[in-house]
Amino acid sequence: MLRTLRPERHLIGATLALAAVGVALSILGPKLLGHATDLLVAGMISRRFPVGTTTAQMLDRLHREGHDSLAHLVRSAKSTPGHGVDFDAVGQVLLLALLLYVASALFNLLQGRLTSTVIQRAMGRLRADAQAKLARVPLAHFDRESRGEILSRVTNDIDNLGQTLQQTISQVITALLTIVGVMAVMLTISPLLFLAALSTVPLSLYASRAMARRARPQFAAQWAATGQLNSRVEEAYSGHALVRTFGRGEETVKELDECNEAAFASGARAQFVSGVIQPVMTFTGNLGYVLVAVAGALRVASGALSLGDVQAFLQYSRQFSQPLNQVAGMANLLQSGMASAERVFALIDAEEESADPVAARRPDRVRGRVTFEDVSFRYVADAPLIENLSLTVEPGQTVAIVGPTGAGKTTLVNLLMRFYEVDAGRITLDGVDIATMSRADVRSVTGMVLQDPWLFHGTIAENIAYGVRDPEGRQTVEAARATHVDHLVRTLPDGYETVVDDESSSVSAGEKQLLTIARAWFTNPSILILDEATSSVDTRTEALIQRAMASLRQGRTSFIIAHRLSTIRDADLILVMESGSVVEQGTHEQLLATGGAYARLYQAQFAGVTG
Repeated sequence: MLRTLRPERHLIGATLALAAVGVALSILGPKLLGHATDLLVAGMISRRFPVGTTTAQMLDRLHREGHDSLAHLVRSAKSTPGHGVDFDAVGQVLLLALLLYVASALFNLLQGRLTSTVIQRAMGRLRADAQAKLARVPLAHFDRESRGEILSRVTNDIDNLGQTLQQTISQVITALLTIVGVMAVMLTISPLLFLAALSTVPLSLYASRAMARRARPQFAAQWAATGQLNSRVEEAYSGHALVRTFGRGEETVKELDECNEAAFASGARAQFVSGVIQPVMTFTGNLGYVLVAVAGALRVASGALSLGDVQAFLQYSRQFSQPLNQVAGMANLLQSGMASAERVFALIDAEEESADPVAARRPDRVRGRVTFEDVSFRYVADAPLIENLSLTVEPGQTVAIVGPTGAGKTTLVNLLMRFYEVDAGRITLDGVDIATMSRADVRSVTGMVLQDPWLFHGTIAENIAYGVRDPEGRQTVEAARATHVDHLVRTLPDGYETVVDDESSSVSAGEKQLLTIARAWFTNPSILILDEATSSVDTRTEALIQRAMASLRQGRTSFIIAHRLSTIRDADLILVMESGSVVEQGTHEQLLATGGAYARLYQAQFAGVTG
């Protein structure tokens, strides 16, 4: 957290200075009020003596009557016998106290404004750091955590951390300065009363620390449960059509209720444990106040202190215990904020992708020749997925990859895109090991159409031109025409300026897929990766996609991952994968003739059609 606040160190310094001045002014207030009390008492005493009595005579009489403390009070107040209370002097002292309190409030106001600025800037940087971090973590990070959990860290946890700092940091700074300042003044008034006021502090600190230690894991559990709830809500809302289709509404509500109950239970436990602190602190504060009042009365009776000193000390006692109570009362906020901070910085400090080579290489001319040389890879250390895979794909070839789920089809192209790094062997692009290239260079020559088409919130033109900076409108239309989506776009009311997103109902799933194909075409890649790009569209749209892809594949090395064998009959090479290994390779006709794994897949898929 300190590194997030470091850029604001100058503002933080100014905040501390304002807080120190504000606290110092507020600490002087009780001392002045105590002096005003002494002036009133001294005036009332001096009024008992007749006019003409000298000050020495008045003091001598007070000493003879055993009122040494009153004599000291009258001497310090410079009272004139027979004249009573000097209301002008009392008024001046009270006016000065009022001005001090007003000035203290103004300094505290400025301090609060600067504190708010510091926190908002820091939270803005933290959000930017979290967003930048998500762009640097390996793809495996998103495999381990759900989208809802990640969203909860970047939104809820950062918001909670910001609110915690906003509500506590100013008070904590003021409280600490007040405690130090008040202790110093109390010590100058009476060391004995100072010890009495301090006697209950160890009990307060022990109780608050014990409760805080118990509350922290409860708040961590609360925010973890909140992340799980967000994940469930995101899942339920994004799949609401399927939930209704399969009549799973009640079950979904029940699952959400269970997550909600878990979040409620953990939150209730956290609030209960942290809520115990405030009553304990209030009790110990009142106990200290009583001790000071009793000890102060005894000191006044003995003549060691004036009534004004004791009155000021009692005010200081409240000023001393109030910050402790405030900090203790903020324990639930602080523990909640610390739990959120741990979750946020767990993301900020997460392992990143390995750095690109300092002297990154790049083929002189990208033709699209791809080789896998004895490549091995595993997601889990003791569960190898791909073992000693060797493969050569010539420029312009279309390679189809088929096989059962978990065979390693998608993993193969993920390795080619450097979403993951190989454990052994190497992958080359036109003779250059892609591990010696920058990831940006590898991906700049590769176009990908995902299995599930994704559109961001923006216009159709912006979605098509997503992979190119400063695109020209003419190129956007050209890409749409080449992929047979131009006619569709022109039928929409706003044409290429139509705003769409991933949940948009203005375009169908097949039309979204056509737009993502246009997006891939727009970048003019040398290598094309199609992850089951035609697996969820109608026959007419599939025909359009097939025509578009036939045009797009010309002169490009293409990898097609598909379960629908009808879409890959014209592939130059078909790879059949099982358990991470290529068990067969050849053309459609060659593989059917061998009667192996591909033939069995083909017969199983088309048995209902041919039978």
